[in-house]
Amino acid sequence: MMTDRIRSFLDARRPEGPCLVVDLEIVRRNYETFTRALPDSRVFYAVKANPAPEILSLLAELGSSFDTASVAEIEMALAAGATPDRISYGNTIKKERDIARAHALGVSLFAVDCMEEVEKVARAAPGARVFCRILTDGAGAEWPLSRKFGCVPDHAVDVLERARALGLRACGISFHVGSQQTDTEAWDRALCDASAIFHACAERGINLAMVNLGGGFPTRYLKDVPGAEAYGQAIFESVRRHFGNRIPETIIEPGRGMVGDAGVLKAEVVLVSRKSPEDRLRWVYLDVGKFGGLAETMDEAIRYPIRTPRDGAPTAPCVVAGPTCDSADVLYEKNPYELPLSLTIGDEVLIECTGAYTTTYASVAFNGFEPLRSYVI
Repeated sequence: MMTDRIRSFLDARRPEGPCLVVDLEIVRRNYETFTRALPDSRVFYAVKANPAPEILSLLAELGSSFDTASVAEIEMALAAGATPDRISYGNTIKKERDIARAHALGVSLFAVDCMEEVEKVARAAPGARVFCRILTDGAGAEWPLSRKFGCVPDHAVDVLERARALGLRACGISFHVGSQQTDTEAWDRALCDASAIFHACAERGINLAMVNLGGGFPTRYLKDVPGAEAYGQAIFESVRRHFGNRIPETIIEPGRGMVGDAGVLKAEVVLVSRKSPEDRLRWVYLDVGKFGGLAETMDEAIRYPIRTPRDGAPTAPCVVAGPTCDSADVLYEKNPYELPLSLTIGDEVLIECTGAYTTTYASVAFNGFEPLRSYVI
């Protein structure tokens, strides 16, 4: 979202070329909102959403823990001031040497979802704590995260029993209901599965203590979404329903919900054209596209708010595309985007709610375009 601080920065600095500007005050506000909405859950910020050092340092100072996907992200969290006990290695696909490096850095909490990953952790990080990720259907999410990660719930019991047999500490279950999850009840189905796994493990003498509720907390793009309080209430009621008075430790991994609305991407109209004189549909080409940080427009999953200096004038549908020589670099075509008819070459556009998954998705130099520049204020 546009804030006075971002507007003042852009007006004063006038940065050339596309760039992302992130307002730390929004990040601070979002963190405080999560801690109020889910007061009994520890926050593990998903570093992959936006690993800017300023963001990590602020969150570390506020008391956040960190969900990391690589050794590099672990080192970023440590450099920002987090202690190893506040870091989870949440990627279920890890090289054994990376597990060993994380363990040497003091990290002791690892995600697994199969026997083979358990065996790697046992060899490289003896005595570590592990939690098993289970599959969920991701219904209601605009960016599903099922299939690639997790195992079926019944198999999780065997995975955790194998972990215990190899000297690891089987501590819990994790799941992810899908990024930009708009259904506050989505966690209920997964918590039902988690409760069943807790009971099955207890019958085998394995006492689990933690449920990692994952991320999924949304950012408001073009449509209204429930507030964090609604998610917190729904999750709390589900935990009580499925676990009764034996409430487990819970952690959450917000990424998009923490930083998405804190960023605005400044871009410029490079070309407005039609494919034929009779074509009523305009093509609007920007100086940033899928390869410049807007990868989440793939399949038009995420529809960002786009503000122009001509807002308020008559509009018509148009195709929005990026600048590269790749036919995949089209943002919105299946569902054309309404933009002012008077929009023209050289106009500055502001793409809001782009604080998450933009700088980290941007290519290094595809077609010679520089990576997306970022300013954190």
